[in-house]
Amino acid sequence: MTTQATAEHRFSFLRLATALQTLTIFLQAVSAGLLLTASYGETLHSVGARVMYGASMLYVLAAVLAWKPGGGPARPVRHATGFLVLASVQVVLGIAHVPSVHLPLGVLMFGLSLVALVKR
Repeated sequence: MTTQATAEHRFSFLRLATALQTLTIFLQAVSAGLLLTASYGETLHSVGARVMYGASMLYVLAAVLAWKPGGGPARPVRHATGFLVLASVQVVLGIAHVPSVHLPLGVLMFGLSLVALVKR
């Protein structure tokens, strides 16, 4: 029973991390709109990028904790690692000012994160 409770706790942390990542990606879309319309938009979007990247790292940590000590499946670790790679590419594209790829990738990331959240 302790093992099951521990596994459930790990999966709830994984769900929380996935929700946080999804929320931060959504807020990046909001701050992108402000980037176009407000003087403080660039600062907000830049800070949001760091928070989103941190949320992606937290997602990886939660997936590893749910998998290794929690006895869960390894698939969330692969998904979380993929998101971290996408987040890294997203940050590089944003710094390089390549909106033609940066914006669609952000939409894709939000959609994939939402799917991952719903599947948990």
